[in-house]
Amino acid sequence: MSAFEISDRKPFGAQNATVGTAAAHNSSSTSSRLPPPPLVRDESASPSPLSSSSGYNCWSPHGLCSSPPSRQRTSPSCALTAKDRFIPCRSPLDANLSHFLLEANHDEQDADSTPTKQDYMNTLKESVLQAQGDAKVLPFRDPRMVRGDTASAAEALQGTSPPSPAQCVLKRRRTSRFIPKSPDKILDAPDLVDDYYLNLLDWSKSNILAVALRQCVFLWNASTDATQKLLETSQPGNIVTSLAWGEEPGGSTLAVGTHSAEVQLWDVAAGRMIRSMQGHRSRVSSLSWSGNTVSSGSRDSVIMHHDVRAPQHRVGELHGHSQEVCGLKWCPQATQLASGGNDNVLNIWEARRNTSRFSINRHQAAVKALAWCPFQTNLLASGGGTADRRICLWNTGNGQCLNEVDTKSQVCAIQWSVHDREFVSSHGFTHNQLILWRYAGAGRVHKVVELTGHQARVLHMAQSPDGTTIVSAAADETLRFWRILGSPTRSAAKLKMEHSTRGLLGANCIR
Repeated sequence: MSAFEISDRKPFGAQNATVGTAAAHNSSSTSSRLPPPPLVRDESASPSPLSSSSGYNCWSPHGLCSSPPSRQRTSPSCALTAKDRFIPCRSPLDANLSHFLLEANHDEQDADSTPTKQDYMNTLKESVLQAQGDAKVLPFRDPRMVRGDTASAAEALQGTSPPSPAQCVLKRRRTSRFIPKSPDKILDAPDLVDDYYLNLLDWSKSNILAVALRQCVFLWNASTDATQKLLETSQPGNIVTSLAWGEEPGGSTLAVGTHSAEVQLWDVAAGRMIRSMQGHRSRVSSLSWSGNTVSSGSRDSVIMHHDVRAPQHRVGELHGHSQEVCGLKWCPQATQLASGGNDNVLNIWEARRNTSRFSINRHQAAVKALAWCPFQTNLLASGGGTADRRICLWNTGNGQCLNEVDTKSQVCAIQWSVHDREFVSSHGFTHNQLILWRYAGAGRVHKVVELTGHQARVLHMAQSPDGTTIVSAAADETLRFWRILGSPTRSAAKLKMEHSTRGLLGANCIR
């Protein structure tokens, strides 16, 4: 229905305005040109200072004027705004899609619906509907007219067809990257302790991977593929319980926590221990660096700050847990510290304060998996154990939970990507998988891919210094390297070629 047919239902004044506007818009077309308005002789009206000397006035949409109407082209939006009611357009209407959207509300209220079923239905909807995910049951305008740019509006006026769903999917595929579902490399790690509360893996800025195997610490150089043994504790049963590389550019200082409540500092380049720091009454299960200060969490439920430069290294203690502190992470800005314990409590601490700013009891199991977002301040991801199985996203500025996701498995570790808005989570019982998530903002996350291969729970994860590879350590005594994170220099085709030409069948031993 055209604008002229709709304007017949308007009052007389508005009708004239609509006809006049449409006439000015279509003046260049011969078929739609309106006849010029008649000239009226006004004999009785007194001359006006603004009237012409001939005494003729002409009609215009805004009243009488003293000169003939000028045929100026108006913008297309003028003719489009003349509609006085919404009439569905039949041309872009998809009957099958409309039926699906009408029935979707009934499906969502199904009593047998589960989160897993909902995830499956959402994935199926995105795959089948593709680019039509935002379509309406009864569209009121051509989708070509809702584009924001001027060129698209001009194409719509000229009748240019919009891109097909297949073209949209092809464009989406061109911008996506290749994500391999098999590991890039596999290393055997015999005697890796199967303990959920320990932290036995870390990757330095100098591209050296440290892994603790019972009473020993081994180093694997990812650049040269060389392996060396750094240390072995002397006391029987004194296993290594935590590892953390220092933040200096060279990445040569390694903090080691032991079962005998000791924190050792090692110079990896020289292969010797720098100092030993005491203070805890039980094993040190978590470590985190902030500049020249290393914080340690213990089974005695205490968090200690150690200044590695001072003779009296203990510079602070934090008391906020009632059981073992198994998760500990400083934020990139070194202004907040997150700690998780076996008491199901997540604490957020401010720097230079001995009391927690927020003490959160949302998780229903031990909180070990902690990771700060590298691209958004005050965004923290936390994961719970077997009885919880949830990943929560927190705004640590106000303590608000932005979102929580049920992963159906024990959450062991989380790593954020430094190149994309993504993070990886590793899991234990029941699926022993890795999951790559995409962060959509405001706490919303979408599952990208699940990676399987480990035969036991994936207890630890670390990220390569270039931010492209995740290494996972599992209770099946293997280390697997997954090249699944985005790269700022390599294209998707090059990553796929590198993955296909790399030999993966031969597994090396890190010991």
